[in-house]
Amino acid sequence: MNIVLVVTGGIAAYKSCEVASAAVKGGHEVRVVMTPSATNFVGPLTFEALTKSPVMLETFGANNGDSAPGIDHIEWAKWADVVCIAPATANFIGKLACGLADCAASTLLMAIPIGVPVAIAPAMNTQMWFHPVVQRNLGWLQALDRYTIIAPVDKRLACGDTGMGGLASPEDILKTVSELGSKS
Repeated sequence: MNIVLVVTGGIAAYKSCEVASAAVKGGHEVRVVMTPSATNFVGPLTFEALTKSPVMLETFGANNGDSAPGIDHIEWAKWADVVCIAPATANFIGKLACGLADCAASTLLMAIPIGVPVAIAPAMNTQMWFHPVVQRNLGWLQALDRYTIIAPVDKRLACGDTGMGGLASPEDILKTVSELGSKS
């Protein structure tokens, strides 16, 4: 199965390394696209080592695939059997819900063909998770019948608060992604 892993800029980005590693060990091909803020938490070289594939960082940057320069996001979108956004920040969920395409990750998601499932694994502070706008955005995405939300967990968060908002376990994320990919 071909998996595109979208990594956004939250502290839980380090757990995306575990998702990528487990997917590769499970026999899947994995390509990673990172938002600019994600690189503040984990370096692209880590994902390149884990997946043996280049990481997409810019929409119009270096060529990351077999396509003409500047359209890798289209080639990667066509290549994907399933997409996983882990972690999905409040900011990125808002962009996706509103159809914004202002970075490689959001542009790629706008190019994903109908029928290719997208799993969203949110991770954020509890107050952010329960914010009405975040919940509305998640509701909008679910209503499209294209996105599967992998619910966050209740735990002690990096900020020190305890509550809902922790990234689901890498095992649960990969299980959902595998199930979605086998249906497409």
